[in-house]
Amino acid sequence: MRDRPHQALEDGIDLVVWVDASDIEQVISRYAHAAHAVEAAADHLLGRSAESDAGLFLQWLATTRRPWLIILDDLTDPEAMQAWWPPSSAFGCGRVVATTRRHDAVLSGGGRAVVDIDTYSAQEAEAYLHERLSSAHAAHLMDSQAGVLAGALGYLPLALSHAAAYMVNEDVPCTEYLHRFNDSTARLDDLLPRTADTEGYGRQVAAALLLSLDVAQASEPVGLAVPVMRLAAVLDPAGHPRSLWASDAVTRYLSAQRTAPPNGVTAAVDPDQVRAALRLLHRYGLLTDHAQAGSRAVRLHALTARAVRECTPDATVQAVVKTAVDSLRELCDEVPWFDRETTAVLRTNIDSVDACAGDLLWNVEGHYLLRWTLRSLISVGLATAVPYGQRLIGISEQLLGRAHPMTLVARRDLAWACLLARRHKDAFTLLQEDFPHQDERLARERQEPSTAARGRVHALALLEDTVAVRARLLGPGDPATLECQVKLAVLYWSRGDRSAATALLKRSLTGCRTTFGADHPYTVSVDNRLSHWREQHKRRWWSRTRTQSKPT
Repeated sequence: MRDRPHQALEDGIDLVVWVDASDIEQVISRYAHAAHAVEAAADHLLGRSAESDAGLFLQWLATTRRPWLIILDDLTDPEAMQAWWPPSSAFGCGRVVATTRRHDAVLSGGGRAVVDIDTYSAQEAEAYLHERLSSAHAAHLMDSQAGVLAGALGYLPLALSHAAAYMVNEDVPCTEYLHRFNDSTARLDDLLPRTADTEGYGRQVAAALLLSLDVAQASEPVGLAVPVMRLAAVLDPAGHPRSLWASDAVTRYLSAQRTAPPNGVTAAVDPDQVRAALRLLHRYGLLTDHAQAGSRAVRLHALTARAVRECTPDATVQAVVKTAVDSLRELCDEVPWFDRETTAVLRTNIDSVDACAGDLLWNVEGHYLLRWTLRSLISVGLATAVPYGQRLIGISEQLLGRAHPMTLVARRDLAWACLLARRHKDAFTLLQEDFPHQDERLARERQEPSTAARGRVHALALLEDTVAVRARLLGPGDPATLECQVKLAVLYWSRGDRSAATALLKRSLTGCRTTFGADHPYTVSVDNRLSHWREQHKRRWWSRTRTQSKPT
């Protein structure tokens, strides 16, 4: 943008005025100075006040035959700028160019045309880094990670400029800078410092990205802009569905986190106010909200998201993560498995929350989302299911314990993924290793303290009745009946009735093979459990026989 005035002068434009339009007072001051430079009126009319001189300059622009160009850079308040917008030239010799992050409808009125300018493309960003480093005689800092670094910076010209200058100053190649940038403890103001501003942007990256947030927070609906941005900042920068913002979890969160309006009255936030807050942030260019983007309708630039996270108080982080988990869970429970586009979007958003929250995700029951991700990867047959499941059970064992129900369920899902990937040995090993833990868990759950046993239905009798009722109403081959039979067999085994347990599990295995098929994970699990029990029974029999045969 700063090269445009020089180019305009070379093209024969008589007057070029570059204005920092982020503040109306600066606009008025610049206009007033220009009025004196072009002698916009008689001397006795100039100098009365800045506003008067600025008004005379606008009149001069409308009537002069001299070609002119006004550049309004970084327009932040379109409504306030309406009174100071350069008029149309009576002779067609004037032009106005304005840059802004705002998306207000007023910008397209009055004969103005809006041209959306996105960030660099991947190729343009990498080319910029190459040119910038080469011009500083630092081409050796370009390496194979240049493209990855450009992507991490969101292809934002402002960030690329600061990053390139930092690398030159510190003699740091792209790979090392990327490592520093990905360090969760590093802050944007350190990695993209104002001292590295060699392109004349004149501002820190984080401050520029959040320039309008304070204004948006004070606009209607008052007090919602900041909490909305904090929630959006932990989601996938590539976008998430609008329907997330209609969830009960979001309205509860915003009602609790909303700052008090001037009248001091805070009411519960409703979906209409949430929608209004999204549109407010869209108008201020802090996020984008486009219905035509489908399941990625709401997007937030990655660097803006990082700047917001760095400004989020530690005391608020858990509420933000909890809301993200609960709102995504609502969507996960509603989306059908055959909707692959939406499930893919939900997976990337879960990954983003996981990356931002770390262990905190597990403290707010977020492991449900991780299990959902694993199952969705399995359902579409992606090869990443197995490594994802291995990472999941590793974390679960570390944080929850080897015998925790969540860990056991995740291991069962991983076994199913291994079967689909034709890694049968790994699947069988996972299932077999879990038998002792499952038996112990069920035994603990079925064991009733003697003081609490009075007046309660005995677990064994209850389960036997349940099996009988299900067999009569649903049929002996129904999955619900078979599952209940297996539980009853395990209960028999835990109480020492080995023969009854083995006989019932054998009958259940026959039913599972008929209903599910021989290769189904549940059938395989029952088969392996039966083999495990038989092996234990043989060992006990052999040990007992040897003991009895010893001479006295």
